[in-house]
Amino acid sequence: MTSFSAIPLRCSRWALAAGAGLLLALSFPQTGIAGFAWIAPGLMLLAALGTRGWESFRIGYVAGLASYLASLRWLLLIPVTGFPILGWAALSAFLALYTATWVWLVLNISNFKFQIPEPDVAAGRWLGAVHAIASWPWGLRAAWCLVCAASWVGLEMVITRLFGGFPWDLLGVSQHRMVPLLQVASVTGVYGVSFLVAWGSVSLLCAGAIVARGARSNSAWLAEVILPLTAIFALFLAGFHKISRSSDSSRQLKVALVQPSIPQTFIWNPDKNEERFQDLLRISESALSSGGADLLVWPEAAIPRMLAYDFEIFNAVTNLAVKHHVWMIVGSDDAEVTPRSTNYFNSSFLVSPAGELVKRYRKRSLVIFGEYIPLKRWLPFIRWFTPIQGGFAAGDRPEPFGLPDLGAQVSVLICFEDTFAQLGRESVGPDTDFLVNITNDGWFGEGAAQWQHAATAEFRAIENGLPLVRCTNTGLTCWFDAFGRMRQAFRDAAGSIYGPGHLLVNIPLLNPAQSRHPTFYHEHGDVFGWACAVVAALAVTRRSRAKPAGA
Repeated sequence: MTSFSAIPLRCSRWALAAGAGLLLALSFPQTGIAGFAWIAPGLMLLAALGTRGWESFRIGYVAGLASYLASLRWLLLIPVTGFPILGWAALSAFLALYTATWVWLVLNISNFKFQIPEPDVAAGRWLGAVHAIASWPWGLRAAWCLVCAASWVGLEMVITRLFGGFPWDLLGVSQHRMVPLLQVASVTGVYGVSFLVAWGSVSLLCAGAIVARGARSNSAWLAEVILPLTAIFALFLAGFHKISRSSDSSRQLKVALVQPSIPQTFIWNPDKNEERFQDLLRISESALSSGGADLLVWPEAAIPRMLAYDFEIFNAVTNLAVKHHVWMIVGSDDAEVTPRSTNYFNSSFLVSPAGELVKRYRKRSLVIFGEYIPLKRWLPFIRWFTPIQGGFAAGDRPEPFGLPDLGAQVSVLICFEDTFAQLGRESVGPDTDFLVNITNDGWFGEGAAQWQHAATAEFRAIENGLPLVRCTNTGLTCWFDAFGRMRQAFRDAAGSIYGPGHLLVNIPLLNPAQSRHPTFYHEHGDVFGWACAVVAALAVTRRSRAKPAGA
């Protein structure tokens, strides 16, 4: 039975956990206070110190729920009655399980026992846990910090893959402006940055424990952060050196990116098809007339009807390509008739300057409840709680787009496919010059989703060592170079990223005598991430074999 004196402490724990979750949310765009991410994981553990079993899990869940409810609040801007608040709450509640698992796991690993007294006053357990950490040998504390960081990354590997995956706002993304530090992603993927942040945060917790216990030396806490600080400093220097050695290519491709800024309600309204398509053509004519381009890109969902099957749409698009002698990459729905059914695809098409549909790429990773409805055959009522009534089929392979007369080759990622490191890696071949992401973030109004999406996509450029061009419906239309630096971004006359218009960019291509050396990450994939997952799995195995704490 819980004593009355324990109730205020429990509330304090939950308040601290919720505060840690909010700090983590504030580290991501639009707020983007990156330093908060170096504090939040350690605070989550501090809130749960001195607890056992499912109590630590519940505290971690409070932290995760607060974090995701705050960072995913843009889901409330979806213009559908009823669904936004349900989807926002359900997704946040599900993702909070990962944070809860992390707190529970790292506070209950058998190798790192908290020798905590059992006083009547619950606060004694909290202070006892802090003193227990301070009483460990330095090597044991250092090992625990590393295991905590590896476990965080191991769980991010699960988030990215389970039930289709949702690799949104991974811990490392919070540091998207720290470009020199981000260069480690060319080896480890985004997970290496997540590891550094979690490692540093838990090391700060240990340093705080040393101070709270009353160390003999005022500088004793420095020993707790010396390892992560040294690693971070070394990686910053290596990143600066890598960037400083780069040189711009003399060969470039001029690309026109069209941002039509179509309201999502227009996309769902057939009566608005002609109006929005004419606006798209008008912006494209303006872009091509103002300076010409080698390649014109339209975003996802830009074309109101199927390009390959609608005569008027097809003629308008191909005539534009022929008139300006320009290659085009455009987003359009596609269909394929089978003996049993007709499958629909979210696709992109390559149109040649001769007005031919040269290639098509079909989106492989679909958005749950946005592009397909799970279990709809067995639970048909689910469709009434989603913003869609039908659904798409998934493509099965990447499809490089070659522009032979320009000596260029690009690969396309559609919508949130650019949040998946493994999809970006699979799409890059030895001759790929750059990645193109076409997306429609118009679902989310003028919220933080566009900024968070772009920050996540930035890592695909670094991981594969080549530029990434983003063409969006409502922002953020921009491009990143091979080091993840945003080189240009579209803003309208009012300075907003959400308005209509176009952006002309020059994307560097390899010179004929040059060859691009693939990054370690591109060649070997998630070696680092899987190694961290193994560490986390071993920690779970050791815990399951250990005797209960009171044995």
